[in-house]
Amino acid sequence: MIRLWKNQAFTIAHADDGRFEGAGLRPFFEYRRLGISEATKGAYGAHVIRAVPGMESPASWHSHDLDFQMVYVTRGWVVFEYEDTGEHLLREGSCVLQPPGIRHREVRHSDDLELLEVVSPAVFETHDEAAP
Repeated sequence: MIRLWKNQAFTIAHADDGRFEGAGLRPFFEYRRLGISEATKGAYGAHVIRAVPGMESPASWHSHDLDFQMVYVTRGWVVFEYEDTGEHLLREGSCVLQPPGIRHREVRHSDDLELLEVVSPAVFETHDEAAP
């Protein structure tokens, strides 16, 4: 039986124990899940995302039905474009809070890109959008 504290379980994820998998939202990224979704019964999700070298983003506009989405770049760089604010270059150490429903797109990234994404809830809908 798993013990819960305020509806969450204790969990630890180590980089050397983790695996990156291609089964994620974008085919040009690989994802390493951190066990947060399971520990919070889906209330939150967190994963490390890295670029698949040589693959590019189609730069398609989209939005997400979620309550919280934060991205923190740990290596490399990525250019995101957001409605009403334009393009932004995020590099190692950059952090962005993407408000719920904001239209955005990933424009381009370095082959060595790696970032941490934290979302709530862990599972959410993504919608294709027209350019703002």
